Amino acid sequence: MTPAERLSKATVAERALRLADEEGLDAITIRRLAKELGVTPMALYWHFKNKDELLQGVVDHVLSGLRADRGTGDPWQVQLRAIVQTAINVMRAHPALPDLLHSTDKTRSDSFARATNDTLALLTEGGFGVEEAYWIAMYLLNGAMGLAAGQPDCPATVPREQAPEWRRQKRAMLECLPADQFPMMIEFAKTYQQPPDLEHYYAFGLDLLMSAVETMAARHR
Repeated sequence: MTPAERLSKATVAERALRLADEEGLDAITIRRLAKELGVTPMALYWHFKNKDELLQGVVDHVLSGLRADRGTGDPWQVQLRAIVQTAINVMRAHPALPDLLHSTDKTRSDSFARATNDTLALLTEGGFGVEEAYWIAMYLLNGAMGLAAGQPDCPATVPREQAPEWRRQKRAMLECLPADQFPMMIEFAKTYQQPPDLEHYYAFGLDLLMSAVETMAARHR
């Protein structure tokens, strides 16, 4: 068996995803990835014909866990919340994923199509038409991406040991705003005294996304 045959698609996609998370999408090249995996570039073409197909494979791989378990008997809201929670978890774990989703045709991914199909089935069960259900599915996906992108506290590029100083400077900057014009921003500056509770932030965000869907579903009924 050749090295290309021993190398699985999942292995290639996983290493490409790690590169993207650590260094950004531009770091993913066939030559760089082949070097990381200890094979020749031609070995990668056994699975992916070009970089576009490789990125498509990475999206399909990382979204493979986004699906609803239709056999549990849980209400549609519970199953939908589980899908959104999984999407948020994936976004948190892989900061490159939003850029990947924007740079590829995600509708060509079997994993994305399956997750979307599951979501549409749940939403139509909740009383929405299929077109409205698709709008909601995209709202939830973009909401999950937005939560990860808007995560409070210092950027990922700031080393952990420098985070307290970053927060101190951020607080000082906000407290220097004119008090008569921006009193609430100055009040908000106090929140930088301590690291944010990220678990509370994401739980709050999930509730915010789901409450809109559940409220509209109640109106339909």
